[in-house]
Amino acid sequence: MPENPLLSVSPRAAVILATRNPGKIGELSVLLRPFGLRVLGLSHFPEAGETKETGATFAENALLKAMFAAEATGFVAVADDSGLEADALGGAPGVFSARYSAGEASTDAGNVEKLLKEMRAVEAGRRGARFRCCMAACTPQGDRITAEGTWEGRIAETAMGENGFGYDPVFLDPETGLTAAQMSVGEKNRRSHRAAAAAGLLRLWPSFWDRWLRAAAG
Repeated sequence: MPENPLLSVSPRAAVILATRNPGKIGELSVLLRPFGLRVLGLSHFPEAGETKETGATFAENALLKAMFAAEATGFVAVADDSGLEADALGGAPGVFSARYSAGEASTDAGNVEKLLKEMRAVEAGRRGARFRCCMAACTPQGDRITAEGTWEGRIAETAMGENGFGYDPVFLDPETGLTAAQMSVGEKNRRSHRAAAAAGLLRLWPSFWDRWLRAAAG
């Protein structure tokens, strides 16, 4: 398979993270470091366009994104779809976490503000929640693997912390008493739903990557 003309990087030596979100790229780059591969984001491929997250589950959306990125770039693509599930809201915002407050125009701040408003009258004992993540990897030929992870916690009454992104400032970890946004990157990566999903993907990776190398060589 020829090298990518834009980057002069062989598809046998790199993977694409199917996102342009700098927060996710930073976190996933650390989590995927054991692969021993160069990690690129879709920002390196401005011609690749976007794919719609039309799946009904995190797994469906992760696969949609990974398949799209692999087909668009010719590289193995890794994607994740993740979100927050609040028990008192029947699992909302769920797969709509990134689009919770204003559809495609939503911002992290707007999503957090809406969540806190919806949870304002919910007593402490009913503020249970979890972050859920599914990660998927897909080759240009359509071979794929998936893994999932969860992080149990509860919704804080106010936003706290300056780190992280998304709902991190209002997600309280019960063991540490800190929000995800109050943790260091290292601490968050040891506990997070994304870390658990990445660990699951890593367990499946050797045979998956071997199949890809054989297909690429052919």
